[in-house]
Amino acid sequence: MPETLLNFKYLTFDVVGTLIDFEAGIKNCLAEIAAEAGTTVDGEEALALYRDARYAPNVGLFPDDLVRVYSVIAPKLGLPAGAQYGERLRDSAASWAGFPDSRDALARLAKRFKLIAMTNARRWAFTHFSRELGEPFFAGFTADDTGVEKPDPAFFQQVFAFVERDGGSKDDILHVAQSQYHDIGVSRRLGMTNCWIQRRHAQKGYGGTIEPAEFTEPDFHFRSMAELADAVDAAAEASTTSA
Repeated sequence: MPETLLNFKYLTFDVVGTLIDFEAGIKNCLAEIAAEAGTTVDGEEALALYRDARYAPNVGLFPDDLVRVYSVIAPKLGLPAGAQYGERLRDSAASWAGFPDSRDALARLAKRFKLIAMTNARRWAFTHFSRELGEPFFAGFTADDTGVEKPDPAFFQQVFAFVERDGGSKDDILHVAQSQYHDIGVSRRLGMTNCWIQRRHAQKGYGGTIEPAEFTEPDFHFRSMAELADAVDAAAEASTTSA
């Protein structure tokens, strides 16, 4: 892997879907509700319905909006109605797990870079996510902090301003994310270097993430966070050997 991976001072991260397995979290909670009701749900169907409901015109901030989302998708999945179930889905975010490789990869990367979280989730949820990931972040930006959600460029501009106050620049940042729609496309338009973590490489479709209007070829492409951390370590070793 090119040693250019070592040229960055900051790694900015999408969190939900890149580091935290929100698809498994949603499917598991819905499966539990279904089991209690004596039925089952198809996980991929549930994610498709979630995706459509989540990107309706009247959405709220994530994951609070899961209360509304549940009311939309429950009838289509044959699940029981009731605000308590939507609240249960919302509250499940506090226990969503990171991908198996996330915590270790972030710990390794934090030895070389300042890690900055950029999440469309609200601050209360990010607090749980960060704890699950081992509190690896130098800074964290949430929808509560920015007042907007990605892919709004204003979210990124606030991070750029923070990095500038820290003595860096946009060129010092590698943006790491799984969402083509929320992150990879807009980061390219803003002139950032980006890294696509293709979490669903073994699955068809976009799962719970909205499909982009067009695919953006990333600067770096890995199937997992572990692959990114391995590539950084390999680049560092190669640099030391050639010195």
